[in-house]
Amino acid sequence: MSEEKGVEWKAGKNTHENIVYACFGGLSNTGITAAMAAMEVVKELGLQKVAIGCLAGLPTKVDPVYGKTRAAVKVVTVDGCPFECGKKIVEAAGFKIAKSIVLTRDVGMKKKALHEDIITNNTKPLMEYLSKDDIEKAKELIIKAILSP
Repeated sequence: MSEEKGVEWKAGKNTHENIVYACFGGLSNTGITAAMAAMEVVKELGLQKVAIGCLAGLPTKVDPVYGKTRAAVKVVTVDGCPFECGKKIVEAAGFKIAKSIVLTRDVGMKKKALHEDIITNNTKPLMEYLSKDDIEKAKELIIKAILSP
């Protein structure tokens, strides 16, 4: 039972059916790709089918975040790099992950730390660091994880 107004979260009833935790990767192309792919999944499948979870709400023990995650049929994590921060946070909070996706491993992306260009004063517009193809591949992996039995 959630402490938020006595709500008991139930998948597909008063909340989403599945939840994706994407590590936004703080200033890397892989993290931003993970975020954008997760948003594209929500746009394609709809909020009743899938939502993006608040990764920061897990270690800070935000009750509705826990309630909505408990209600999820599937929990999918999307990390840009092999550090797998998102996966580790979700597991540390005690949740079972149905599928862990790592973009450097599963999409074959090469991580680019964007601060390197800031240091050299050689920055480009954000979207030039991203590949529409990589976003699409990541989106398809997330959708497959959600829709598979």
